[in-house]
Amino acid sequence: MFPQDTPRLPAQRAVEIHQPTPLTPAVAVPAPVLPVQPAIVPTVASVVLPDGRVVTGYAVSPVQPEPIAAKPAVSRTAVNVALGGVGFLAVCGGLLLLTTFITALTALITQLITLAAVLFGGFIAVQVLAAGRHTGGTTVNIRRAVFKRNHFHG
Repeated sequence: MFPQDTPRLPAQRAVEIHQPTPLTPAVAVPAPVLPVQPAIVPTVASVVLPDGRVVTGYAVSPVQPEPIAAKPAVSRTAVNVALGGVGFLAVCGGLLLLTTFITALTALITQLITLAAVLFGGFIAVQVLAAGRHTGGTTVNIRRAVFKRNHFHG
């Protein structure tokens, strides 16, 4: 047996209390911001508005977007060939589904015809076999004095 499995009285159990130790938070010291002089000092421009006010500021040149690389042109023939291939695959898939449907429909019709033939043949067989036992439309039992007319046993 292991020591933790040995029976002890409640007073004999050792109690350990674990207190969490707090962590001191790291103090973030902001980095000093150093002023940086631009390499080229832009020129100051002044604009006179139509109402006589003067606006002074730096002239900002507009940012030119990078030229877009020219895409190679795709020929119409290549597009038509690709679309024709996709259309051909779609037609082939449709024909495959159509032939599967026709095959299933043919099997269903064959089974229905077979079922009708079996039922009709059974009906005819019962009529033929029952005709030999049938004696007529009127039965007279003289010993018991029971008269039956037009009662068919089948």
